[in-house]
This record gives sequence, C-alpha cells and structure tokens, in this order.
Amino acid sequence: MIERRRLADRNSDFISFVIPAYNEGGKIYKNLIECLHVIRRYGVPFELVVVNDGSSDDTIQEIKRAAIYNPEVVPVSYRNNIGKGNALKVGAKRATGNLVVFMDADLEIHPKHAMRFMYMLKATEADVVIGSKRHPDSRVDYPIKRRFLSWGYHLLIKLMFNLDVTDTQPGFKLFRKDVLEKEMNKVEAQRYAFDLDLLVNVQADGYKIVEAPIELNFSRACGGRIGFKTVRCIFKETLGIFYRARLLRTVDRANPVATSGPND
Repeated sequence: MIERRRLADRNSDFISFVIPAYNEGGKIYKNLIECLHVIRRYGVPFELVVVNDGSSDDTIQEIKRAAIYNPEVVPVSYRNNIGKGNALKVGAKRATGNLVVFMDADLEIHPKHAMRFMYMLKATEADVVIGSKRHPDSRVDYPIKRRFLSWGYHLLIKLMFNLDVTDTQPGFKLFRKDVLEKEMNKVEAQRYAFDLDLLVNVQADGYKIVEAPIELNFSRACGGRIGFKTVRCIFKETLGIFYRARLLRTVDRANPVATSGPND
C-alpha cells in the first residue's frame, strides 16, 4: 500500500476503481481480467480495490486468483454481508488514488467509460461525474420492470430532495478523492440508497456534480436482484436520508465509519 501511495504522489492522476462484489464468483475473475486489459491501455496508473461483501460463494478466492499475477488488484474482504454501500465505503477508505471510480462488478457499465469521465471532470472543473441513463447521449438496454422502478424512484427523489441530477443509481461514478473523503463519512445508508445519501451530502456542501452518458447492457436474468424486499429496503433507507437531510438538517454532521468484519 505504501508503494501505491508513493506512486499516487508522483503522478497527477492515479485512479482507484472501487468494485463491490457479492456472490460474483462465477464471473468476477473474468471481469477483473477484462478491466485490467482495458484500463492498462490508457497508460494511467491505477488500482482495482475489489471488496468482497461477505459472499457465501468463492468470490474472494476468485478475486485473490486475479491478484496473484496482477498487482493492481487489491483484495478486501469481510465475513458478513452488510451491503453494497458499506462495501463502497470500505473500499474507498482503502483507495490510494487522487481519483476514485465506483464501478459494479458485473461490468454492465464498462470500464472504458473511465477516460470519458476523467475528461469531463477536468473540462467542466467538476468534483463528481456520475453516469446517467437519462443523458441524451446514453444508450441503455434494460428490462421494462427496471425502467418502471427507475422512473418511479427518480420522481420520488425529485420530490423529496430536488437533486440537480436526473439519475442517482447507475453504478459508475467518478469522485475527486478529497471530496469523497469529506462526504463519505456523513453517509449512513449501507445498502441500496448509499449513492443517493452520498450525492445529497455532496450537493448540500456545494460541490459540482456533472452527468455523463453511459452505455448500459443489462446482464442479469429475471430483472436482477431487485425484488419486494429490496424495494422495501430502498424506500426505508430513502426515508431515513430525507429525515436526516431535511427534517434534522444534519447533512454536515460526520457519522461513524463503515463497519468492516475480519479480513479473510
């Protein structure tokens, strides 16, 4: 880790990709090799901080297999499944780059987007660049069920928070590390509403958020992991964010850090 940090100090751009993974053993190795192949072509120093969020399959073994001959892969693991938001928070704290990308392990949004996001960050002098399915230049392919849920959640968020973004949920976002460090500790949501909680705090502190087009190719069968329990959890977390941000007005209050179990 010391060597990676020194490398980050010597380069103006060092990118940390934080990749949460839960029960992705069947494809995480292949996807990490794809990430390495694509990102290396850009010639920018980087690392893949891959966080095993208490998987019950062989996800951590497959991550470690990818790391054997690829020093850019940084395995992080804890035993209990806590949630994607917690995994992102744990991974971001381990990241050493001055730029941090949040990226989903399924690669439905391909790592090739990173260079476009970096260009937009610099060209617009933004602090955060987020992918948006509703950007006019986006090309998306995902089920009707997910489209319906996405639009409904977008309308709910607009009414509750008046965020200056059209989409909070796509799993590809780029942050300046100093901004992420400041805002991340204010986030309490540990699962599906983590992105919303983070962006609410980012906007409340006056940082600039820019949306970028994405190509999204949905790969999970039967609409993915979104079921009734998931929707209920998202709604519960969203109400909690609204209560803290609008009723208690505590968006500037630092909250406890992420809970990480023992490393495997």
